[in-house]
Amino acid sequence: MNTPKHFVIQLGSLIALYISITSLLILVFSITNLKFPDEAASYWEDENAREAIRVSIAMLVVFFPTYLGLTRISNQSRRKELHGKYSTFAKWLVYLSLLVSAGILLTDLVVLINFFLNGEITQRFLVKVFALLVIVGAAFQYYALDIRNYFYNRVKISFYFAAGASVMVLASLILGYTYIETPAEVREMRLDTQQVDDLRNVYWQVEESYRVHSVLPETMEDLYLDGGLPEAPTGREAYVYKVIDDTTFELCATFVHASQDDEFSRVAPIAEKNYNWSHQTGEKCFTRTVRMENTSN
Repeated sequence: MNTPKHFVIQLGSLIALYISITSLLILVFSITNLKFPDEAASYWEDENAREAIRVSIAMLVVFFPTYLGLTRISNQSRRKELHGKYSTFAKWLVYLSLLVSAGILLTDLVVLINFFLNGEITQRFLVKVFALLVIVGAAFQYYALDIRNYFYNRVKISFYFAAGASVMVLASLILGYTYIETPAEVREMRLDTQQVDDLRNVYWQVEESYRVHSVLPETMEDLYLDGGLPEAPTGREAYVYKVIDDTTFELCATFVHASQDDEFSRVAPIAEKNYNWSHQTGEKCFTRTVRMENTSN
């Protein structure tokens, strides 16, 4: 009886299971948040949900197949060497997992009843509760049967559990992918954000130059005599700086994607006079006026 081997394999299997269940729940919850949006939710909450979907997809793609592989190795080893039974240490791990799962399910029911009594039941809440009950409940049922050696002579039934879990994970992965941008789109959106940061940097440099010289610089190069001139990402139109009058200027860049309504609202410093840096697809010019109170006398 190779107890260390069974213990290590079972431990690895359960760790992969915990990560897979957590990732699947986060994926389902994030999809639910996007499918049933909260009117009070901001752009950042939606973007956080999309980022959570990306992370969850990556975790599931790695750890769920790992769980299936380790579980199969563990089951084959137990059937061959232990007649389907768990070693003592592995049995402790499974019972502890059942205890945690039972606690989660009972807590889920308590929360559901509490929300019902307070009249706070919403679609997104019911979906999350149902998902938690199904995902954690399925894992609980499988190991509650397996610990009693139920699958020793019913191997096909254990395959049904694996097939059902695989279908659930695959469906969630496909659905989650429809709610996020492609990797190429994400890269372009990040470059758009980088361009806004570059234009902000130029804006502050113009403000500082005007404070010192009481006149707008003629070109962007005049602002960066020591180097560090912001440049547009490769393949995009160069930034444009244009003087309009003594105190007003324009900063222009070309964007691939339109920004969300409040994408830049929380990060705009007060000193920028709440300037709006939102943009549509294509070239966008931002008109800015230096603050006269900062000029030297």
